Amino acid sequence: MAEKTAEKRASIHLFADVLARVHAICAALAGEGHWGAGIDFSRVVVEPPRDAGHGDMATNAAMVLARDAKSRPRDLAEAIAARLRADALIEKVDIAGPGFINLTLKTSAWIEALRTVLRESEAFGRAASASSAKVNVEYVSANPTGPMHVGHCRGAVFGDALASLLDFAGHDVTREYYINDAGAQVDVLARSAFLRYREALGEDIGAIPDGLYPGDYLKPVGQALVAEHGDELSSMGEAQWLAIVRHKAIAMMMDEIKGDLAALNIKHDVFFSERSLIEGGNNRVAETIDFLRAKGDVYEGRLPPPKGAPVEDWEDREQTLFRATAYGDDVDRPLLKSDGSYTYFASDIAYHKNKFDRGFRDLVDVWGADHGGYIKRMQAAVKAVTAGKAALDVKIVQLVKLLRNGEPVKMSKRAGDFVTLREVVDEVGTDAVRFMMLYRKNDAVLDFDLAKVIEQSRDNPVFYVQYGHARGHSIFRNAREEVLHDLPEEAGARMDYLAAAPLERLTDPAELDLLKRLALYPRIIEAAAAAHEPHRIAFYLYDLASEFHALWTKGRDLPYLRFIINNDAEMTKTRLAMVQGVVSVLGSGLGILGVHAPNEMR
Repeated sequence: MAEKTAEKRASIHLFADVLARVHAICAALAGEGHWGAGIDFSRVVVEPPRDAGHGDMATNAAMVLARDAKSRPRDLAEAIAARLRADALIEKVDIAGPGFINLTLKTSAWIEALRTVLRESEAFGRAASASSAKVNVEYVSANPTGPMHVGHCRGAVFGDALASLLDFAGHDVTREYYINDAGAQVDVLARSAFLRYREALGEDIGAIPDGLYPGDYLKPVGQALVAEHGDELSSMGEAQWLAIVRHKAIAMMMDEIKGDLAALNIKHDVFFSERSLIEGGNNRVAETIDFLRAKGDVYEGRLPPPKGAPVEDWEDREQTLFRATAYGDDVDRPLLKSDGSYTYFASDIAYHKNKFDRGFRDLVDVWGADHGGYIKRMQAAVKAVTAGKAALDVKIVQLVKLLRNGEPVKMSKRAGDFVTLREVVDEVGTDAVRFMMLYRKNDAVLDFDLAKVIEQSRDNPVFYVQYGHARGHSIFRNAREEVLHDLPEEAGARMDYLAAAPLERLTDPAELDLLKRLALYPRIIEAAAAAHEPHRIAFYLYDLASEFHALWTKGRDLPYLRFIINNDAEMTKTRLAMVQGVVSVLGSGLGILGVHAPNEMR
């Protein structure tokens, strides 16, 4: 089995195959024309044309290589096209505009692509593992001051799906959660929990004072403190009880957060404590500042008054500054507060240096919408502490507007001022939450309607895609009863059985369009992973399901296009091979998104 899996991962998909052929032609022309050494063929791409009427694929080879070839793009395009026309895979080659090359493939190419899907099943599109592609994806990282809300939910789902996508694309991925347990907000948490402790002892605490967390979710913390310490904390001064209560409150909040994440089927590999940077005998923040100072990137100075809008960390005083402007930021940044404690930024620099020290060169941070102004300084810091050897990509996840039938949803009594993640998951289910959180680009505001995401209609994307997978299995069951009585139920055996079908009988334009959509999947995986955009998978799955449902509907009006032909077992077998391709890819894509692929729906 292991050898078979390795063989599956080593195969090349159709777009990559055509790209390799284009590269080979360009390399041959370069050798014959003595273009010179060091030509960058990585700029040459093969991708779907913007207009489907222009063919199946398009390449920019002539446009990007014309200067190296010392040729006009159109003339180079003619030379490349002449050799492509001789390729057994290519039906037609056209040159458009100043030198774009459009390709139409022979039908046999799409038939062979389906055979590849049947051979590889849900491994279709998976890239071979690359030992150097070690990626750290940090996501959620919500302050441990209360239950997760619906805004955290979007970042959690996005980060988890991105991690799965990168894993599928061949990267060694670590899923990480940064626990912000060292700032002033956790002291506020401790004071809020201590109030609930007093309440659990029987004291009337009255209204929750402004500045403390008002939600009922801290009542269990107070009760746990009483169970563990009795009334002894009440006789202590704040300097004594603060650390005790803070430790207990953070631990219980993190347990709740992990439970909320588990409801979304999200598990992190690493939970990294901010407090660990300054405790345990090693002050990594101080070490990082010293490291930067030795490089000349930290100095003592004054910042000029900010122009325009006020800056939250500006102070008119001599202070310790990171030379962020040397690495692309707009202004240098403070590392120490006026009381001598570290700024959040100083801790964040040390944390990201720690990631680099652990061997990560590709870093992805998923942040909330209110952190957009923090990106440039953090990217500058990563450049400084890694000497440019690591890259930080920050993905901003925009706000979620929670609605029910178009009306805003009221806040949660338990949380005090927001709707919790768990409430949403309990109402509509994990699948609906995960898919719909990804069915919009991460940096666009998302309207999440609790009523619409459980509708059974085409207007509900998660239902429509899952129904496509279930419909495929329904077709298998019906075919087994009516025509192909020996059709295996087990997926692997079924694919082997269907691979022997005469796939050349798939000739209708709608069938070929569906095969082309299937063949596109590895290219979508590759592009989505490169751009760190898992929403592309959700969009692709909806388009694939739409074409599949449309072809099924077409068969109702045109009996010869039905998937099950009672008097033609071979044609039925052929059509079921196509259905199996759809089922395999839908299952694969839903798996990346962390959404269940049902075999039936009621």
